[in-house]
Amino acid sequence: MFLSTKRLILREFMPEDWQAVLAYQADSRYLKFSGWETRSEADVRAFVEMFLKQQQVPGIKFQLAVELKYERKLIGNCGIRKQEPESHEASLGYEIAPDYWGKGYATEAAATILKFGFEELKLHRVYSWCIAENTGSVRVLEKIGMQLEQRLPENERFKGRLWDTLIFGISKDEWLNKTEQ
Repeated sequence: MFLSTKRLILREFMPEDWQAVLAYQADSRYLKFSGWETRSEADVRAFVEMFLKQQQVPGIKFQLAVELKYERKLIGNCGIRKQEPESHEASLGYEIAPDYWGKGYATEAAATILKFGFEELKLHRVYSWCIAENTGSVRVLEKIGMQLEQRLPENERFKGRLWDTLIFGISKDEWLNKTEQ
C-alpha cells in the first residue's frame, strides 16, 4: 500500500525501517507521552515486525511508515485499524519523530489516512485518543476535523502517575461536511 501527499509518502514498512524508528523512539521528547520508559533495538525490531505481520493480513490494520517525499527519510508512522474486516469503525494513530514536530507532518499524514479510511475502506466512523497533556496531538486531531467526545479522568497509568485521556471521533458525514467547506 502506498499513499502520497504534497510532502510525504505513506508506505508499508520494510524490515530495515527499525533503525529509523529506534532513532526517534529512543528520544526523550518522544518518550514523554509514551507508556515506555526506554526503547531498545530488540523492542523496536519487535515493533516493526508487528507491522510487517499486520501487512500480511489484508483489510484490517493499515499502519504505514511516514517518509519525507523528497528526502526519502522515515520520520514516523500513521495508521488506521479495524477490529474486524467487516467493521465500519476504526481507530487512527500516528507518531512523528520529535525533530519534525510542529511542521504539519502529523496532520498531513493523519488527514491522508483518514481520507483513505472513509473513501477506500468505506468506514462510517473513525476515532482516536491521546493523553490530555499532549497538546500537539490534540491539535492534530482537531485540525483533521475530529471532535472531542469524551475526557476520561486519570484512566492511564504510566511514568508513575495517572493521566487523563481524551477520546476524539468523526463520522463520514461530519468529515464530508468539513472537506466540502
